[in-house]
Amino acid sequence: MTAADIVGWLAVCVGMVVALPQLVRLARTHKVDGLSLTSWRSILAMNVAWAAHGVRLGAPALIITNSIGLCSTVPILYLLARRFRRPLVPLLLPSLVVAAAMIAVDHILGSAAYGLAAITIALVSNLGQSMQLVRAPHVTGVAPLFVTMAVVNQAVWVTWGLLVKDPGTVMTASTVCGLASFNLLWYGLRRAGVRAFWPHEALATPPTLAVAES
Repeated sequence: MTAADIVGWLAVCVGMVVALPQLVRLARTHKVDGLSLTSWRSILAMNVAWAAHGVRLGAPALIITNSIGLCSTVPILYLLARRFRRPLVPLLLPSLVVAAAMIAVDHILGSAAYGLAAITIALVSNLGQSMQLVRAPHVTGVAPLFVTMAVVNQAVWVTWGLLVKDPGTVMTASTVCGLASFNLLWYGLRRAGVRAFWPHEALATPPTLAVAES
């Protein structure tokens, strides 16, 4: 077994459980304060697209991680749809369209172009979550273990991408790792008592009620 194999399967292990703490917290508390609906819709698109990218590369690590990731992402979106009182299918459809476009870019233009497309979606996802962490009056809906594991997950994927020399993975995971690190830092500051900056009026709701979509 090569170093790339070891790191790849480590990424699988982390990726399989990275969203689980958020799913458990949301299912138990029904609090969505600080969560971004836009972010989770983008994560759905990335799960589908990266699984397909793994198929094209013949990389079981990518396929397994993102396929299992869907088992957390879809239930989270279902719970968010209920809290935001949005129909589930129309809420999921744009994510599936974006995933299809990313897959087309991967097959037609190659891995580097796919990496640029994936970075764009990853930026939308992480910036959406960043805005919620900065502007939401409360962040009690965010699972601390989730934001921590998100950093670890991307760091492992950067390492794997370097080992297998896949520019799409390296570009995307490096960018997302930086944004995930910011989210972890800002989450810690918010829980330490830092107040929201430029809060939306629509976000000024009790902690147990849904916040507006970022």
